[in-house]
Amino acid sequence: MPFTGMFRVLIMDVYKRREFARWQARECLPDHLLCRAVAEMQSGLFDASLGGLLFKKRIAGLCSGKRGGYRTLLSARIGDRYVFLHGFAKSDLANVTPAEQKALQFTGKVFLELSPHALAKALGIGLWGIDGGPL
Repeated sequence: MPFTGMFRVLIMDVYKRREFARWQARECLPDHLLCRAVAEMQSGLFDASLGGLLFKKRIAGLCSGKRGGYRTLLSARIGDRYVFLHGFAKSDLANVTPAEQKALQFTGKVFLELSPHALAKALGIGLWGIDGGPL
């Protein structure tokens, strides 16, 4: 379960799974759009709660609205900790499979349930491959 990139939005922790960060770089999707998505989620604006603390959130592309933009799946304890797990362009994929959804729910739930101490320890030994610090 490698993760990369952590940044803080107000006082919330936001993480990106390494695979998500690679996809984000390929799509040239800037971090500020992820921050905006997290702020919207804190206001109750998300597309779907998929159960198991997994949410679907649309993110607008730089030159298009949300309808033609991206879909992200993230695990969240709203107002506390968020982890972006998977992203895709709407034009590439309608949804993930039930098996993929179940795997993402498990991954996200494990990550969200770690205590701050256990999280710091896991990140300190490179368990999830977090690179860099707050953006």
